[in-house]
Amino acid sequence: MIVKDYKEVEINDVTEEGAKDVKIQWLIDEKIGRTFAMRRFVIKKGGHTPLHRHDWEHGVFVLAGEGALVDESGKEHPLKPGTFAFVEPNELHQFRNKGEEDFVFLCIIPLP
Repeated sequence: MIVKDYKEVEINDVTEEGAKDVKIQWLIDEKIGRTFAMRRFVIKKGGHTPLHRHDWEHGVFVLAGEGALVDESGKEHPLKPGTFAFVEPNELHQFRNKGEEDFVFLCIIPLP
């Protein structure tokens, strides 16, 4: 069993092309988990993840701030604390901060 505070985990800039003012923490990674990873994202005011797609599904749970999940058509689906989202494999998507404060969410993905 592992119990930690998220503040003990290294936080890094997301350097993927198209990302703006996004940080990531791998709370549960392949060193800890066997089947899934849990990541904590922090998107600063005006920031966003790249518009992207990948082969795996993921679940998102919003902790703080106001954001949007943008779909393939460009439609923005509002996200706020307590809301969650499921993104299918290969579904084009982007997360955007729509508020004045940090937009913070957990993202759970399968491990290979």
